Amino acid sequence: MKHYSFQLPALLILSVLMVTSCRNNGLEFDASGTFEATDVIVSAEVAGRILSFHANEGDTLSAGTIVAQIDPLSLSLQKEQIEATKSSLDEKTMNAEPLVAVLKGQIAAQRRQIDVLAGQMSVLQREKERFSKLVRAEAVPRKQLEDIEGQIDILSKQQVAARSQVDVLEIQIAAQRIAIKNQNRAILSERGPLDKRAAQVDEQLARTEVRNPLSGTVLITYAEAGEITGPGKPLYKIAKTDTLFLRTYLTGGQLPSVKLGQSVQVMVDDGQGGYRSYPGTVTWIADQAEFTPKTIMTRDERANLVYATKVRVANDGLLKIGMYAEVDLSK
Repeated sequence: MKHYSFQLPALLILSVLMVTSCRNNGLEFDASGTFEATDVIVSAEVAGRILSFHANEGDTLSAGTIVAQIDPLSLSLQKEQIEATKSSLDEKTMNAEPLVAVLKGQIAAQRRQIDVLAGQMSVLQREKERFSKLVRAEAVPRKQLEDIEGQIDILSKQQVAARSQVDVLEIQIAAQRIAIKNQNRAILSERGPLDKRAAQVDEQLARTEVRNPLSGTVLITYAEAGEITGPGKPLYKIAKTDTLFLRTYLTGGQLPSVKLGQSVQVMVDDGQGGYRSYPGTVTWIADQAEFTPKTIMTRDERANLVYATKVRVANDGLLKIGMYAEVDLSK
């Protein structure tokens, strides 16, 4: 009978004595293996000199910690150039209102001229009526009436020409506004790509700060402050050590009694001839068999093929990557 508990010291001592006794009596566990961890190789995403680097092998880092700073000067200059180009676009745009004001002044002048012509036309119309009566009374020659009618005809044509000129000027105002609007639109259309480019540079600037992606322990460092790095170049490797995975191997005979999510007992040497017990959960079983690794001992040593299995174990800080452990499937 096997039972392991950390609830009471007396039960713990009793469990260790029982396991030690069973071990001395030739007890074999169902499988054994070594602990692995989910590790991530953190790489640079932009090129430049590493200004600072705060990762040492064995350090415990929290997620989001700024580990390295890559020189952002080149990207900062690119951002300034983009902003300067955006500012120059406003200087290239035109304002239609000054020219429109000139045209409106001409329209006002034409309308004043139309008013003058209308006044003259009114005078001539009265003269025409007066001379018509005098001609009918044969008091004045008919030629004087014809001269007045000629002046009226000239004034009438001048009024038509003045009104046409007002219409032309109004059309010119509308056309000028449309033309300048289209011209400005073409100039300002360059702002969109520049905004996108600025956003891209901002993103690259943010990537000059290398942030740790997960909480864990630094396993290996590949860079130092002062070195030149580039996109995709590894900086360090970090492993999530609060949860480890015991990679073990099961024989074909053991496989039918194991399923994903199954709870098992993981036993680790305590350094005093006994074992520490940890609850584990089977999270992965290989779908293909492989030859038994030479370093793996299973219950049935006559089996040539085994199935790789992973057991998830919560780490209390005592478990280490590469540490050997045993698995008891009979929990």
